[in-house]
Amino acid sequence: MLVPLSASQLSAQPSDPSRIIEAPQVSLVLAQNGSLLGEFGAEKRLSVPLASLPRHVGQAFVAVEDKRFYQHDGVDLVGVAAAIKDAATSGDLRGASTITQLLVGNMHPDIIDRRDRSISRKLREQQAAREMEKRYSKAQILEAFLNQIPFGRGYHGVEMAARHYFGKPAAQLSVAEAASLAAMPKSPVQYDPVRNPARNRERRNLVLSLMRDQGYITPAQATAAQNEPLRVAPNLGVVHAPWVVDVVRVQAERAGLRVQDGGLIVHTTIDPIAQQAAVAALAGTLAEVESRPGWKHGRCAAGAGSSTCLQGAVVALDAFSGDVRALVGGRDYSSSTFNRAVDANRQPGSSFKPFVYAAAVAQGITASSLVGDTALNLLLPEGRYYAPTNADGTFLGEMTMREALARSRNPVAVDLGQRVTIDSVAILAERAGLRTPVARFPSSALGASVVQPLDFVAAYAMFANGGMGVEPRFITRVEDPTGHVLYETRPSTPRPAVDPRVAFVVRDMMRDAVERGTGTAARRLVPSSVPLAGKTGTSNDNADVWFVGMTPSLVAGAWLGFDTPRTITPGAAGGSLAAPIVGQLLSAVPVSRSAQTWEAPAGLVSVSLDRLTGRDADDLTPPDRRYTEWFLDGTEPGAARSWPWTLFRLGPIGH
Repeated sequence: MLVPLSASQLSAQPSDPSRIIEAPQVSLVLAQNGSLLGEFGAEKRLSVPLASLPRHVGQAFVAVEDKRFYQHDGVDLVGVAAAIKDAATSGDLRGASTITQLLVGNMHPDIIDRRDRSISRKLREQQAAREMEKRYSKAQILEAFLNQIPFGRGYHGVEMAARHYFGKPAAQLSVAEAASLAAMPKSPVQYDPVRNPARNRERRNLVLSLMRDQGYITPAQATAAQNEPLRVAPNLGVVHAPWVVDVVRVQAERAGLRVQDGGLIVHTTIDPIAQQAAVAALAGTLAEVESRPGWKHGRCAAGAGSSTCLQGAVVALDAFSGDVRALVGGRDYSSSTFNRAVDANRQPGSSFKPFVYAAAVAQGITASSLVGDTALNLLLPEGRYYAPTNADGTFLGEMTMREALARSRNPVAVDLGQRVTIDSVAILAERAGLRTPVARFPSSALGASVVQPLDFVAAYAMFANGGMGVEPRFITRVEDPTGHVLYETRPSTPRPAVDPRVAFVVRDMMRDAVERGTGTAARRLVPSSVPLAGKTGTSNDNADVWFVGMTPSLVAGAWLGFDTPRTITPGAAGGSLAAPIVGQLLSAVPVSRSAQTWEAPAGLVSVSLDRLTGRDADDLTPPDRRYTEWFLDGTEPGAARSWPWTLFRLGPIGH
């Protein structure tokens, strides 16, 4: 095992070109599976111990750069003699540089400028290389070299090159991949495996031949590696998640970690498949909306100012742990770094209604209760009247509470909020995890109070997980490059937010909302084998559109709107704009990762009812109207009780 450099060996004295100095580092932010999400720090380098690398990584560089590395004292006299012979007619001594000399020049460019082709520079470099070999072991020099050399695009060191070009840490490089990287120092641009794959592959195969000839790999290994196709990582090995990187940086710094100084590896809860799906779904929807006939706000290209662009945010998290699986804070980070998923305050519209319905069910009002979708005229404390209407401008009269949620009828939600009190609704939402205050006004039942998307989606988790509130989590642990854990977090401890039976009933009502109500666009995209529930939302003047949906393991939400609220387009709605985004995200996550059913908790009674009347189904009930309704024990039809839901047959309050 390589012995770390001692304090006397490791020095930052720039006046001594024979010393190995500590180079600037980055901190990496990794997804759940180790994929790179981003980095921050002074220079794109993360130094790794030589002992952590497969032997063939160092051997590939030795084979092509300095085959007598383990025999010379820092200067390869055999190579120098050959170079002098070749340069006899030019007077310009080129080539014959050893790994040690290359390290001296790359580590101390202000003293040893390798652009200077003079003999005097070469002699000074040789002298420094010999001094370096006296101070450090070959292993220490090779380690420093692998961590120092540039690989183009601003990447320094084999670790960053491996992660960006091949999407993996250097410790996982294959023989062929190591040879591809070893091909690059001669000319990082010419042998860039992304820009010039044919050139890189040709030189890679040369490196493999040299490794074979020098005994580092067998002829069979060389042939197999030479026959491997060159496979580079998409998007330079980065899963697009700049808003996640920002959140992680802030949280890490609050925990006392100096991530900006570099040298740390931050492991997160992000699922790269979900993250990529969220990015693609939002971008695709925004482009589609802006291409519709009659769109009046113009199309926003990358880099355009955010104030005039239609924006969006997407969040997905684990319903049981609160672990954030995807987060997108806007359409284009390069033009606006504002994180709308975390910091925006927007009205959720009708997507807030499930909290109203949960408060109602908790107070004994059943999903089959008959309610009135009729005109209301409520007197407010300041003397004004509030008269909620529906988006379609009509009232449908008496219907079941389940039907009212599926069709998102506004007067019903306001009436329920008044009956159970907005105080009760607000307290329930706060227990679920909503941190923004819910104003104690009737309109809050329709989502008039602002929410932040991340908090709002996390609050929805209680409907998916059986009534428990969870806290969003991004960071799982922070390590140094050797794997030593410096900081670690645990998933949030779920806290009771609502009776599990209430969560089940309301979620089952939201299944109707996606099966045949306002959220059907999401249902069409998610495989039919995956249970799905959710609710749409649209604020006043069609300025905000939402959809929050859930499977048995994931909760995801999407919001669209302008940073300065204004009408997106007449008729804009969460069901047509936001629901498809969530549907695409949830459909992209492999079904095998989630539970496939929602089990009814103890204390619920199921009854077969007529969807139209809310009464018990009988032999004459048409099959398309027959469905299973769930009741808290004691509230089912025929049970001996006195529950407030019976008042709903008398019609809504107000005038």
